[in-house]
Amino acid sequence: MRLFKLFIVITLLVLTSCNNKNEQSPMSKSETLPTITVRHDFPDTLVVGTIYSPASFFILKGDTLGYDYERICAFARENKMGIKFHVATSMKELIAYVENNKVHVAAYEIPITAEYKQHVIHCGAQNETYQVLVQKEGKDTINNVTQLIDKDVYVIHGSNYEARLRNLDSEIGGGIKIHAIDNDSLISEDLIDMVASGRLPFTIADSDIAQINKTYNDSINISLKVGFPQRSSWAVGKDWKWLADTINSWSKNDNTIARAREIKQRYFEMNKHHIDSMKALSDSLTSIIEQSKNPETEKDLNKIYSRKEGDISAYDQLFKKYAATAGVEWTLLAAVAYVESNFNPQAVSWADAQGLMQVMPSTAASYGFTTEDLKDPEKSVYVASLVISKTNKFLQSYIPNSAERLRFTLGSYNAGMGHIVDAMKLAQKYGKDSKVWYSNVEEALLWKTHPEFYNDPVCSYGYCRGTETINYVRQVENAYRVFREYEAKRKKKK
Repeated sequence: MRLFKLFIVITLLVLTSCNNKNEQSPMSKSETLPTITVRHDFPDTLVVGTIYSPASFFILKGDTLGYDYERICAFARENKMGIKFHVATSMKELIAYVENNKVHVAAYEIPITAEYKQHVIHCGAQNETYQVLVQKEGKDTINNVTQLIDKDVYVIHGSNYEARLRNLDSEIGGGIKIHAIDNDSLISEDLIDMVASGRLPFTIADSDIAQINKTYNDSINISLKVGFPQRSSWAVGKDWKWLADTINSWSKNDNTIARAREIKQRYFEMNKHHIDSMKALSDSLTSIIEQSKNPETEKDLNKIYSRKEGDISAYDQLFKKYAATAGVEWTLLAAVAYVESNFNPQAVSWADAQGLMQVMPSTAASYGFTTEDLKDPEKSVYVASLVISKTNKFLQSYIPNSAERLRFTLGSYNAGMGHIVDAMKLAQKYGKDSKVWYSNVEEALLWKTHPEFYNDPVCSYGYCRGTETINYVRQVENAYRVFREYEAKRKKKK
């Protein structure tokens, strides 16, 4: 546990910054926060309240991200303020932060209701959400609520989704087969995943959560609205009307609107898939020789690099060159590049990960490289090799088994070391083996989708979409196995 404590101490020293993002843990308890003196001009540092969530504020690959996070950072920059975040564990706690002048503003989507209006002043752009039916995409897609008669719809017991579904059932004259699941460990995203995988036929979710999940799994259909619109926005305390007015004015600026539209598209519309088809991997390998003979393919490659007949990629020599730096076999680097970018050095992800190895700009900066540098395949592979080596060394004293440690290293490469440390601590606390990935730490990482776990006292890095990291580790291991076998067969033929 001393290793974990050292890691947390180091990262806690980093102040959240919008310009120089770093892996950090900004959680605070409301009773420890100082009261902010009311003023009528901009402070040097804007103190912001938020909640960890899949859209508003979260940490990925060592960077702080989020729809509301990016917008409030833009507001602070334009008004020449520093920024500091305090993360609440619930809406009730966040409202208390605002009402008791513990923060200047809550940069989180707070529902505009009569109840909340008693405590805060809503401000900024208003977002509208509504409940939708989540179903599999296909020819039998339901497009009218009356078609839900005699259909099985699953919701979490006691949730607002259950309440809406029962009202809807009454509105259409009855007949919906409502299954209210009484399970404290399930959340809406779990049911969406079950629908996507075919284990459940239907569920209901808020449109913003459904939209995010669709960017990870386009097999779901979320087009049918089943609820009424709910408006939400940021909020300030009752003593900060001038700040609310300033945020309102800023949010109506044409540049602000355009920027917000672009941010929203990245979080709620852009595809977030990693390559996960073994058929695609097989097809990629069987087409290598054909592609190497195709002059059009050759034109598209960087002139410095060329694919020889039978090579796995145009960048095999780079993987071989930096394998020793990374401390892994070169085919492992190839597998990471395949899953991350499909060997595309110009790839840019929704989270702004760049290049062949999908390195985050802030990570590159910590090693002295620029975002532009990451478009160079060699620099991309070099930085990725340094990251893999550093992570492996960090884990070495805690996870002696090299095969296990590789899985933890891959998980860290995908999600960030902070989330993996959190998962290891959760595994240890709840009876799992913190030194074993499959069915142990990977399961604990999956828990970090749930507020009760990512708000657990042993966790410091909040929400994590664990499913993506779990799939990523398996995908890279599968690609690694295929590439090793392919390379072994190729060598035998020589």
